[in-house]
Amino acid sequence: MTVAASVGVFVELYDYGIYGFLAGTLTSVFFPQASGHAALMLSFLVFGIPFFVRPLGGVVCGYFADRVGRQRMLVFVILLMSVATAAIGVLPAYAVVGIAAPVLLMLLRFTQGFSLGGEVAGAMSFLAEYAPGERRGRVTSYAQLASFAALLAGTVLATALNAGLSDGAMQAWGWRVPFLIAFPMGLIGVYIRKRVGETPRFERLKERDRLSASPVREALSSPEHRRAILLILPVTLLNSSGYYVLFVYMPTYLSEELRFTTVRGLLVTACTLVAICIAIPFAGRLSDRLGRRPVVSGSALLMAVLGIPCYLLIGQGSVPLAIVGGVLLAVLFAGYTGVIHILLVELFPTRVRVSAYAFGYNIATAVFGGSAPFLMTWLIGLSGNTQFPAYYVVATALGSFAAVLKIRESAHLPLPDE
Repeated sequence: MTVAASVGVFVELYDYGIYGFLAGTLTSVFFPQASGHAALMLSFLVFGIPFFVRPLGGVVCGYFADRVGRQRMLVFVILLMSVATAAIGVLPAYAVVGIAAPVLLMLLRFTQGFSLGGEVAGAMSFLAEYAPGERRGRVTSYAQLASFAALLAGTVLATALNAGLSDGAMQAWGWRVPFLIAFPMGLIGVYIRKRVGETPRFERLKERDRLSASPVREALSSPEHRRAILLILPVTLLNSSGYYVLFVYMPTYLSEELRFTTVRGLLVTACTLVAICIAIPFAGRLSDRLGRRPVVSGSALLMAVLGIPCYLLIGQGSVPLAIVGGVLLAVLFAGYTGVIHILLVELFPTRVRVSAYAFGYNIATAVFGGSAPFLMTWLIGLSGNTQFPAYYVVATALGSFAAVLKIRESAHLPLPDE
């Protein structure tokens, strides 16, 4: 059960995240007529726009999960993501088909965004509904660990390709390799997910004929659920900025803005990812003992206080100092990202859980996460100030800290079904 959900999250986030690690190369392949910051902004625009399909994917896949079942929906989204990602790997370059190349890239990115819209809420709900009550935080943290392990795998592969291939080889065919790997990985994920059963909580509701006829409408018509959905927006501020600024955008930030070599930038990112993968299960376990709010709010507050000093270390131009600053940020962020998903799962009953969670979470991620690399690139290019990522992280940490204080503690309560 844990393996099925976590493997799927790994595959989905690997597929979605490798675009960020290869943004510089993809810019040359799909936007060769642009240059400098303009080219990079175009590349991150293609990265960010599909995030706005995620709420639609969340609504459709959430309805599927709450009406038909979590397991079937999770099989569907991993297959859809894998096919779309592998298709990116065989796209012709701009030099071959002109404007059709970036148009096709955008369409496939939209497909990826739709798929990911159902993955996170579905996988986390699936795990939480299976997990023993006293270990929900720890169990769901493994899926979040898998998402960062996916980024680590993408970073290692991108580092190896950049180190072993010339710029010409990377632009000719090397960039395709990480995307093509997605298809066999996806088939493995589909096989594993098809072998697990539906969650007992969903099955009990189904047997009693208590499934919601319209989960999103039901959630939005309830004042309690509507308030929870609105709270998701500020609560996930830090998770969105942390994931997409601290990790997905970091290699580009280091190489393009701070002038690290591509390989050194990816090395720094890899070290931060190793650190957060180690720290996340400890954060999940701590939240089972102390509660969700103390761990999440403490992490947000520390990120707000230490975000700028850590980025100052990263900006010194030294690989060891950048690793120290990045690893410290990663460990602090683990307390937030390792616990935030179980906090959101526990806000809603089984009848509407995936739909309500996915609806709020995907809107917040689209606005504050998907747009972040583009926004950072634009602001740095406009001002010349390379500290904007630090300011963004601190601002979102403060917003999330204030929002978390408005959520009731739920770690030691049973999951509601209706």
